[in-house]
Amino acid sequence: MARFSLQPLLDLMRERTDEATRRLGQLIAAEQSARGRLRLLTDYREEYLAGFRSAQNDGLTLQSWHNYQEFLGQLDEAIRLQTGEVETSARNTASGQKHWKEQNTRLKAIDTLAIRHVRAEEKKELKLEQKQHDEISARNHGRER
Repeated sequence: MARFSLQPLLDLMRERTDEATRRLGQLIAAEQSARGRLRLLTDYREEYLAGFRSAQNDGLTLQSWHNYQEFLGQLDEAIRLQTGEVETSARNTASGQKHWKEQNTRLKAIDTLAIRHVRAEEKKELKLEQKQHDEISARNHGRER
């Protein structure tokens, strides 16, 4: 069987697709992690705010009220920053998905050519085998006469 002339390209495309797959997995994990941190921050803020409201009902000193407000502001800032991280991570994941799709499409195109090559070679071999079989049959048939 003749060697597939684009085999080095096929191997390269497989490597690139594998790398794109690994990278996409990392990006998805990073995005999930960022979303988890955001969820923790927002949940903590809700709990802290509930504690603040409860403390307000029980009566707060001005200093305590100020401390609650300051910490809520810090939580809000952390949530804002983490929201930005989630958005950046989501964009990176989308970009990684696009890159993976492009690599996969290229791989499929080269792989299709490789499959066609194999089929053409198999067809050639079958024809050659049939020709050889016919020649042997013709010789044997000629001897029988």
